[in-house]
Amino acid sequence: MTSTTTDSGGGTTGTADATNTATAPWERLVVSALLGTDRRTPPPALTGGGKEGPVALLDAAALHTVRRRAGLVPARAGDRPESAPHDGRRPLPEAAGRRLVQLLDDRSAPSGGGRRGATPDLGELLPQWLTAANQHGYRAPADALPALLDAARARTDLRPQTLLFAGGRGRWLAGLNPEWKFALRGAPGGARLPGLQDAGAVHRLWEEGLFAERIALLSAVRAEDAETARTLLATTWATERAEDRLMFLDSLRAGLSAADEPFLEKALSDRSRNVRSTAAELLSALPGSAFARRMAARASTCVSMDRTGGGQVVVVEAPHECDAEMQRDGVLPTPPTGRGERSWWLGQLVEAAPLDIWPVRLGGRTPEEIVALPVLDEWADELHAAWCRAAIRQRDARWSAVLLGAPSASPSGGPGTSSLAERAQLLATLPAAERSAWLASFISAHGLSEAFQLLGVCAVPWAEPVGRAVVDALEIARDAGSYPWSFSGVMGLAERCLDPAEAARLELLTATPDEPEGASPGAGGYWSEAFQRLVSTLRLRASMLAELADARTG
Repeated sequence: MTSTTTDSGGGTTGTADATNTATAPWERLVVSALLGTDRRTPPPALTGGGKEGPVALLDAAALHTVRRRAGLVPARAGDRPESAPHDGRRPLPEAAGRRLVQLLDDRSAPSGGGRRGATPDLGELLPQWLTAANQHGYRAPADALPALLDAARARTDLRPQTLLFAGGRGRWLAGLNPEWKFALRGAPGGARLPGLQDAGAVHRLWEEGLFAERIALLSAVRAEDAETARTLLATTWATERAEDRLMFLDSLRAGLSAADEPFLEKALSDRSRNVRSTAAELLSALPGSAFARRMAARASTCVSMDRTGGGQVVVVEAPHECDAEMQRDGVLPTPPTGRGERSWWLGQLVEAAPLDIWPVRLGGRTPEEIVALPVLDEWADELHAAWCRAAIRQRDARWSAVLLGAPSASPSGGPGTSSLAERAQLLATLPAAERSAWLASFISAHGLSEAFQLLGVCAVPWAEPVGRAVVDALEIARDAGSYPWSFSGVMGLAERCLDPAEAARLELLTATPDEPEGASPGAGGYWSEAFQRLVSTLRLRASMLAELADARTG
C-alpha cells in the first residue's frame, strides 16, 4: 500500500510506504495529537513522504485504528442470566402507565419550594403515585423498571415504594447492574419469599438469604405465627452482627405482645448497647412486663406528693447512683455533655415506667390534674419531658393530649415539651379526627411557621379542618403582603397533601391581588403563580388517582 501527495498542478511529488507508519508507536501518535504537531513533531516515518504534519498524523492514526481493530479477539460469551421471575399482579391501566412515564421523565427537572411558574412539580408527585399503585396491587411495566430503579437510586425516599412496585423482577434486574445494588440489600417489599408452610425453604432463606430477604421473611413469618418467628430469630441470634440484631429486634414492634417478653429480657444482656436500649424501649411499651414493674418501682421512689404551704406539690428526689441493675435494664450511666447525672438517670427511669402508676402514686389524680400540679425545686421541666417520652413510647393518647396542652397555648409555655419534633410525636398518638382538630386550631392560633413540622404527622390527603386552616393562613399571609418565599415550603406541602377536591374553592385565590403598602416587591405575582400551581397540582393529583382506580387495564 502506498500513499501519494500531489502538487497544485496535479503532479506526484512523492510516495511513502504505508507500512512505515507501523514503526511509529501508537503512544507517540497520541502525544502528538494532544500537544499539536507544531509543539511535538510527528515521527519521521510519517513525514518522510513530504506530507504535512497534521495530514500525516491523521493518516497514520486511521491506519493504526484499522490495524488495531482487525487484531481484536472476540470475547468469550458470558452465561445467560436466569429468567426474570413471574409477577402475577395485574398490569397498570393504560392511562396510568402513560402517567408513570411522564412522572419519571420529569424527575430530573429542577424543583424546590422557591421555584416560579404555575407548572406542577411532577417529580414530587411520584411518591404518591407509587403508594397508590401499590395499594391497588399493580405490577410495574417491564420497560419502566430501569427508570424506576434510577429514580430510587437518586432518591432514598422513593425506595420502599419503588421496590415494592418493582417486585421480584425489579430485584432480578438490579442484580445485573452494580448501580442498583441498593435494591438487593434494602428491598423487603421485593423479596421473593418461599411459601411459609415450606419449613425447609424458610430456614434456607433465613440462613443464606440477603439481609433484605431475611428481614422480609421475619416480618412475613411474624405476621402469621409470632412464636415461629421468634424461634427462627433465636436460631442465629448469637452469630448475627450487632447492626443486624438491632434491625431484627426493631421488627418486633409490629404486633408486640407479652409473649415477646422472654426474648426481650434476654436481649437486655446483649453485648451491643444499642440492642440493649431497643430491648428496654420495647419492654417499657409492655406495661405488664417485669421490666416495666422494675422501672415503676425505681421511678416511684423518685417522685412523690407533699404538702407545702397548705397546697399539694410534687417532690422529686433523683437517683444518687446508676447501679449495675439499672444499667442492665438499659439506663445509660453517662449523660450527654451539659446534662447532670442525676437528672439524666431520673429522665430515663420515668420515661420507661408505665404511665398508669402515676394516678395511684400521686393521690388518685387524673393525668390532667397531675400535669397541672406544681413541682418543687425546678424539676418540672425534666419530669414533664420524661412523661412526654413515656406517652410517645407507650402510645398513650390521653397523656399525649394533656402534655400537648390547649392548641391556643404558646408552645414555649405548654405543660409538656417545647420541642416541635417531640410535639409532632405526641400529636401522632392521637386519633386522626382529634389530631386534625387540634392542629387546625393550632394553625389558627400560631400560624404556619410553628405548625410546619406538625403537618407531617397528618394523613394524606389532609382532613378538611387541617386543609382549610392551611389555606386560610396562606390567604391571610398573601393579603398582608408577607414575604412570599418564606411560605414556599408550606405551599409545596399543600400541593402534595391537600385534598384534590379543594381545587375549585381555591380558584378565587389564583388572581393577582393588590399589593398593600409595604409589601414585598412582586409578592402579588408570586402568590398568584403559587396558587395557580397549587390548583393545577390538585387537579393533576385527582386525574392521577382516577387513572389508577380505573378497573380497565391496558
